[in-house]
Amino acid sequence: MIERGRSENPSIDFQTMKGREIELTDRSADAVILFAVLTCIIGDEDQKYLIKEIRRVLKPGGIVYVNDFLLNKDARNLVRYEAFAEKLGVYGAFELPEGAVCRHHDEKWIRELFSSFCIKEFEHITFTTMNGHTSNGFYLVGVLS
Repeated sequence: MIERGRSENPSIDFQTMKGREIELTDRSADAVILFAVLTCIIGDEDQKYLIKEIRRVLKPGGIVYVNDFLLNKDARNLVRYEAFAEKLGVYGAFELPEGAVCRHHDEKWIRELFSSFCIKEFEHITFTTMNGHTSNGFYLVGVLS
């Protein structure tokens, strides 16, 4: 996705994380985009750390755009949420047959995670996943105050 973005928009400086810290100086970014990132970060504390880093690098008035997954209520997902809750330490996390570990989120948690931002938009959406299933999701636009 980053390579595609760079080829289609060579004037934009796309950055990725190579560890826990975002390799940008304090208050240097106008915007941060998280597209299916939180689903790949299972632990609450790790997610909180990421948000702290985003706050550090955003300029005052900077924007965060988040597009990710919410909890589902269908039988397939409820079974796997329960099956993996103890093993992975959080309800909503699960392991795919391919070995990837993912997390779907409670909306309350997302709102708490981004409570230090002024949330301008929060919309529920439905995704079709890589495996052809539908899943609840959201997008959020927040501004650093």
